[in-house]
Amino acid sequence: MGARDFDFLMGSWRVRNLKLRERLRGCSQWDEFEATSTVRMLLRGLGNEDEFETAHDGGMSGMSFRFFNPVSGLWAIYWADSRRGTLEAPVYGGFEGSGGVFEGANVFEGRPILVRFTWQRGGPQGPRWEQAFSNDDGRVWETNWIMEFTSLPD
Repeated sequence: MGARDFDFLMGSWRVRNLKLRERLRGCSQWDEFEATSTVRMLLRGLGNEDEFETAHDGGMSGMSFRFFNPVSGLWAIYWADSRRGTLEAPVYGGFEGSGGVFEGANVFEGRPILVRFTWQRGGPQGPRWEQAFSNDDGRVWETNWIMEFTSLPD
């Protein structure tokens, strides 16, 4: 684990998205859509940001900010998008081997939940990200958004 954990994500990407139509309601219908993402380093490598763009469902822009704390050895990941205009509460965690898990508390539709981001650095298919929610203190997790990244030429 370290400040260079997200180096695999630097650059420009085509992103295949699978997003659960309704969250925490037992829904099994997924929307599939394309997006682009551009990721760049911040703070001499102790952070990075990405810009996410999609035309799906009327269009949306989003940004993630990731910051590494060298004292705790943990990453904090923040998200904001053009639909809400607020910076979401962070998730915290790190990598072991080729994957990373990041969790934190948040609010969904007025009730407290836990949020989990899972990153796989990649392989032949490229990096993969998943988001899951839990409304029962982490006993059961519902994956509700999956992103699969394919590198774009510079």
